[in-house]
Amino acid sequence: MAEAKSPSGVSKVLNAAWVRPFLFLVVIVVAWDLSIHLFHIPAYQIPSPGDVVAVLWSDWPELLRQSWPTTYATICGFLLSALFGIPVAMLIAGSKTVESYVYPLLVFSQSVPKIAIAPLFVVWFGFGIIPKVISAFLLGFFPVVVSAVQGFRAVDPDMVDLARAMQGSRFKVFCAVNLPHAMPAIFSGLKVSVTLAVVGAVVGEFVGSNSGIGYVMQRSIGTFDLPTMFAALVILALLGVILFWVVDRIERLVIPWHVSQRDDISFAS
Repeated sequence: MAEAKSPSGVSKVLNAAWVRPFLFLVVIVVAWDLSIHLFHIPAYQIPSPGDVVAVLWSDWPELLRQSWPTTYATICGFLLSALFGIPVAMLIAGSKTVESYVYPLLVFSQSVPKIAIAPLFVVWFGFGIIPKVISAFLLGFFPVVVSAVQGFRAVDPDMVDLARAMQGSRFKVFCAVNLPHAMPAIFSGLKVSVTLAVVGAVVGEFVGSNSGIGYVMQRSIGTFDLPTMFAALVILALLGVILFWVVDRIERLVIPWHVSQRDDISFAS
């Protein structure tokens, strides 16, 4: 029987996880540039990719400096959403009474646009970092709670009963059974939360701030400096991707068995 040919180096590179999104991004940028030239779109409506790259190259130190307040507010809001969201999810999943009181209010809070209440944070806490952190927290809190609740409820009751039959305390059973089985769902919520926290931080900067990527975007819109605004959007996209990647790396360290199983399924498909 003839031996199966091993994949070539080019094939391995093309099948790498980071190559396909990069190639798709290249296609989008090329289509963007071609559309501007074919339809003669003026620069005051949509800048060309070359103009955006030029701004990124020339104003990179300033954009990097302005990205730090946004990053700091995003991380703080995200950490707060995880710190408060997971315990709230534990209470909701463990008590029907708590669920009946708290869960409807959480759902109701999501119908209130955060951009509408963000000015209140400026009135209450000033123009510092706190309003941006609160905005990031509010947007990132709900996905953590919903995903964690689903994860805790998905635990097999028979496994919990077995652990309790082995004279395990309530805390030990939770640490040994409930929490490990809920971790995949919790990390799914954390990944959504960290990207929404970026949006929340920018919303806070839109309302009242003199620094950050949101402030750069607001200033650029006011002066019709679209290349700078698009460059700020690129920075925000990179920030979201990097933070998502960090959470994914942490997930691989905390629950490697789930990640390896997920990767095997993806590879097989």
